[in-house]
Amino acid sequence: MKTSIGHASLSTASNRPHTILRPNAPNAITTPMQNPAIRLTARGLKFQLVGPIELEVSAGRCLAVSGPSGAGKSLTLRMIADLVPHEGECFVDGLAASSMTGPAWRRVVRYVSSEPGWWAATVGEHFADASAQTDGMKRLFLDASLLEAAPERLSTGERQRMAFLRAIEDRPKVLLLDEPTSALDPASVKAVEEIVKELMADGCAVVLTSHDPEQVERLADHVMTLARPQ
Repeated sequence: MKTSIGHASLSTASNRPHTILRPNAPNAITTPMQNPAIRLTARGLKFQLVGPIELEVSAGRCLAVSGPSGAGKSLTLRMIADLVPHEGECFVDGLAASSMTGPAWRRVVRYVSSEPGWWAATVGEHFADASAQTDGMKRLFLDASLLEAAPERLSTGERQRMAFLRAIEDRPKVLLLDEPTSALDPASVKAVEEIVKELMADGCAVVLTSHDPEQVERLADHVMTLARPQ
């Protein structure tokens, strides 16, 4: 069995039937961790009927959050990213989210949704260094001319891949992937997953939601299953 990298509180798991943690399938990635320390910790996260949720993810590991529609998978990631008001606390390398501003926290903990927001006139304006994205765009089968295009001119799949590159530009310590490849073809899915694995090899902790069970098997070390709130 793999080393535990993400879990519900074992001492109170029997009292919290909304979260069930299990090791992932045997064919999940098994690249050895370069840093086995716990990178992300969440304690008592709760918003409305979702939670409390507790988890830990080590550097270089991936925790998948699964469950039926309405169970709070996306909301869990948004609580970790401090994008919604919530009870509880999150820590990265022992540093609490409450000890820094929201923007500072989200530079360390990056949330990537299936359809992220865009605010500037061109795609390239969303990057600190658009010219440095050439290699990543090539790997994800994206034409460099997209940097000069308005976001609304891109297809959903192109926006997903550009948003992924935007999220990893400054190499966050934690990556929260919320259905990040839902609009992509198999080749593009594979390319995104290869980059995710490289980030994990460098110590990035990943929390993933995906409707694709095969993607969960390929990326996740553990799965936390949420039940629909009663």
